Amino acid sequence: MKNSKTVVVPLLVVMSLMFIWNLSRNINDVLIPHLKRACQLTDFQSSLVQSAFFGGYFLLALPVGQFIGRFGYKAGMVTGLLTAAAGAFLFFPAADTRYYPLFLGALFIMAAGFTFLEVTATPYISVLGDPERASSRLSLASAVGSVGATLGPFIGSRFLLHATEVAPETVAGFDAAQLSTYLNAEAQLVKTPYLSLGGLFLAIGLLLYFIKLPKIAGEDGHAGSIRDVLKFRHTVLGALGVFCYLGAEVGIVSFLIRYAKASGIPGLTEQRAALFITLYMALVLTGRLAGAYLLRKANPPLILAFCSVAALILVGVSMTSTGYVSVYALALVGLFTSVMYPILFTLSIKNLGVYTKTGSSLIIMSIVGGAVIPPVMGLLSDGFGIQKAFIIPALCYIYLVYYARAGHVIVQRASTTQV
Repeated sequence: MKNSKTVVVPLLVVMSLMFIWNLSRNINDVLIPHLKRACQLTDFQSSLVQSAFFGGYFLLALPVGQFIGRFGYKAGMVTGLLTAAAGAFLFFPAADTRYYPLFLGALFIMAAGFTFLEVTATPYISVLGDPERASSRLSLASAVGSVGATLGPFIGSRFLLHATEVAPETVAGFDAAQLSTYLNAEAQLVKTPYLSLGGLFLAIGLLLYFIKLPKIAGEDGHAGSIRDVLKFRHTVLGALGVFCYLGAEVGIVSFLIRYAKASGIPGLTEQRAALFITLYMALVLTGRLAGAYLLRKANPPLILAFCSVAALILVGVSMTSTGYVSVYALALVGLFTSVMYPILFTLSIKNLGVYTKTGSSLIIMSIVGGAVIPPVMGLLSDGFGIQKAFIIPALCYIYLVYYARAGHVIVQRASTTQV
């Protein structure tokens, strides 16, 4: 479609955006236990951090797709960055008031901005170059994003968690004034990381406004309606696959700190437990770097099937073991989930033609799995114990095995995919 020299700068720009939003998004995994403490929340209430964040993707993906269809990819990227900056800046009043719904509102607005970036960046990369290498390009771009995802929880843990924790018994002994001082100090910790992110989003958004990006074929064409896309069986089943993939991943990393703390490992603080999230994301990065090469050589559905089975086995090992074995088994899941999204995305939008933008929006809507599955796991954890809650990710990986083997097969007539 474009020669390699033409696409290098646009690809670098979009990959840098993937780095930034993945770094920001994965601080949420550390924000959950922090806000649980600072706002005195239950496990279920604290899991609503992910519901607010990923719910934004679900509610806004279609409107964002329509916006991009009218104004183009670059306008979508700039709008996304400025919107994310506004959400990050809202953490300042949220910290001052220690009002949990305001934290959730700030996260929702940040997610709205990231929705613009996801709906634009992923299809932009997939079509900007040789179509046969779309999965490979997406895997490489996802690897860049995974660097940010790996750094996010590590950086967040340094700002939001403590190397030496205040014992719950000590907090329980505080009088009203001492407790208010302690909780207010905890809430203030969010200001530095989130105001810094807001400033970064704002600066990059203004810079991107002045950078020239090439239009891709079909950018100004008819995007189709959601009803048109629902006719494509492989796209609908692929959207459910993304729901399961993302829901399982977010569920695992959201509960990983609490899971590790409950494993009975002596001397394990929240800050040290956060390193298991960093390990998970580092393995995602490793897998995506390998996937950028492997997806050029191997059959993507076959790789998806293998990785889904491996992830299912590791979750099973974790649920039936204790201590370090249990926690490291969960962290290893990251290696096998690493290439799932680029494969699911490219299989789902294959042969959509003029409906690609709307199909992409449907796939992005499916990220709502990250909003739905963690609270379900939280309810199971409260009722039956945290290990039992991981039956939900296991069921998700079973579905992904099905999609890899049969669900991705295209059965629509050629006339529905004309361009």
